[in-house]
Amino acid sequence: MNLILVLTFFLPFSAYAEKNILVFGDSLSAGYGIAIEKSWVNLLQQELQRTQSGFSIVNASISGETALGGRQRIAKALRQYRPVIVIVELGANDGLRGFSTADIETNLGDIIEQTKDAGAKVLLVGMKLPPNYGEPYITQFENVYPRLAEKHRVKLLPFLLEGVAADQFQADNLHPTADAQPLLMRNVLNELKPLLRY
Repeated sequence: MNLILVLTFFLPFSAYAEKNILVFGDSLSAGYGIAIEKSWVNLLQQELQRTQSGFSIVNASISGETALGGRQRIAKALRQYRPVIVIVELGANDGLRGFSTADIETNLGDIIEQTKDAGAKVLLVGMKLPPNYGEPYITQFENVYPRLAEKHRVKLLPFLLEGVAADQFQADNLHPTADAQPLLMRNVLNELKPLLRY
């Protein structure tokens, strides 16, 4: 009887013993238009397994997700997965829809704050907009990410798609092809590595 009580007491702790990395993003992280196994998130999981890092990837990305949508579901995700690191890759859909950059910044800031309050580290992933959105708005949007990183003292990947060639995009010119996914994975991993050191 006592043994059962002891095992029951420790069960929640063993369930949370894995070092989860939560990828909290939109279609760029959900593997839109490509086989999931070829997505950068899956490639990152493979790399972490190869190096025996002890970290596991949990992908909670949703195609079409906005910063506001992420803000509304981050608390549940943090409770469910108990991550030690959260990769926040949101804001692109907000920008493509011309949402207020102040609102984008507020929503992303709240996601970061909730994540840090839960005891997890944050890697914020920046995005850029196509040139047809006009210079003023493009600049305002891009400045959101470094400003948040500085304010909340979190790690920043300035641009997820850095280095992706024009012919490595799908027909919509927004989502990278499978061929580009290893590059995206390396972009993320380069900034993630310092956070993996505990």
